[in-house]
Amino acid sequence: MAEQAERSSFSGLAHYNIKSLFSELPTPCYVLDEARLRQNGETLLGVQRRTGCKILLAQKAFSNFAMYPLIEGYLAGTEASGLFEARLGREEMPGGEVHVFCGAYKRSEFDEVLKYADHIVLNSLTELARYGKKAKAAGKSVGLRINPEYSTQEGHAVYDPCAPGSRLGVTREQWDKNMTPELLELIDGVHFHTLCEQDSDALEETLFAVEEKFADALKSVKWINFGGGHHITRPGYDIDRLERLVVRTHERYGAQIYLEPGEACALDAGYLVAEVLDITENGGVTNAILDASAACHMPDVLEMPYRPPLYGAGEAGEYEYTYRLGGATCLAGDVIGDYSFKAPLKTGDRLVFGDMAIYTTCKNNTFNGMPLPAIARLHESGDISMIVQFGYEDFKRRLS
Repeated sequence: MAEQAERSSFSGLAHYNIKSLFSELPTPCYVLDEARLRQNGETLLGVQRRTGCKILLAQKAFSNFAMYPLIEGYLAGTEASGLFEARLGREEMPGGEVHVFCGAYKRSEFDEVLKYADHIVLNSLTELARYGKKAKAAGKSVGLRINPEYSTQEGHAVYDPCAPGSRLGVTREQWDKNMTPELLELIDGVHFHTLCEQDSDALEETLFAVEEKFADALKSVKWINFGGGHHITRPGYDIDRLERLVVRTHERYGAQIYLEPGEACALDAGYLVAEVLDITENGGVTNAILDASAACHMPDVLEMPYRPPLYGAGEAGEYEYTYRLGGATCLAGDVIGDYSFKAPLKTGDRLVFGDMAIYTTCKNNTFNGMPLPAIARLHESGDISMIVQFGYEDFKRRLS
């Protein structure tokens, strides 16, 4: 199991001496991998060319704009969750479309959102009534998020937009109760987002539910957005089925199909280099305290939760020396996971975590005054350059 995870997350490093490759970097430090970003981009571009769909980068997962010039040629544009991401997409990937979905827009920001967006997706019929005409008058394509009330999540309710009582999307009951001809006329497209790190079988199930409840709406729109959560670039993902679903939906309704994955764009395209600060023993558990923190630098480890891949390590007990890796914060639960090693760890050792390009730099924080990790770039040539480093002033500015 450990070897399979390592092949997936670290195959981009196969031709390097890892110990020397990252030896000069400050720690903690994220490293973005050009070659893996390009590999993901080529996969996504192939899907678009074979099906005619358009794929957008969901910036909520990956918004390191220094890499946008590398990936923009493989994508149709960006998807934003609000004003700042919309502006970032417009400024840093200017040749692409900018789509925005927000659970609710601030009145004071909506005019500025219209400056940057091409597609405005609204979350409710009240929002459609409030902003639809204004968006249309500004020449924007207006969409409505629908909720098919069909869950495909297993064990991650926090990521399930179709959970009972969800605030995301218009249900069929709400549609039937409150839709009017005037509102219907404003809608150019529909958007649904129900997946999280899933294969195309979950999309197929969702599409059946969407068609069962909203077939009439699908017949009248110019575009249909399948949302995100499609793990297209993951090894073993069923791309053929995805493409059949895209083509079938386009042919059935004559609509342009969009997908907006975030993880698929930058999956396995980043690393987090950390240093061992101390080793402690307590009740039979050997703890290795790092200068990287789950709470601060890889929040999804605690929120999902999940155990990130670690270069050269195995499951607990797989190799002779097992350690519980954690951060230096005061949070008792700041634990990354239990890992085993073929040789004992010592203070000063460097560890390399994989799949650290997504939901890291865009979600990290300075709890406990922890420094933000630097961000570096692993060029396809094998050279490494520093993109940005952070210090005390970055910490202080967030608190002023």
